[in-house]
Amino acid sequence: MFVLFMLTQDWISRRLQAAKDRQSGAAAVEYGLLIGLIAVAIIAVLVVLGPKLAALFNQVNTQLPAGTPVTG
Repeated sequence: MFVLFMLTQDWISRRLQAAKDRQSGAAAVEYGLLIGLIAVAIIAVLVVLGPKLAALFNQVNTQLPAGTPVTG
């Protein structure tokens, strides 16, 4: 009777572990998709705002006075 209990317990624990492994694989795919969507959103924002930021930095750069060179 004890052997039957141990075999049943082992079988159930292996089934639960297999279900857990399948679920973590699905979670990894979901996280991968989420990271991909975030990357696409960041790239889209940079494409839209990139020229505006470049123009702003160029404007600030032209308005700054020339610096003095450092002598070594």
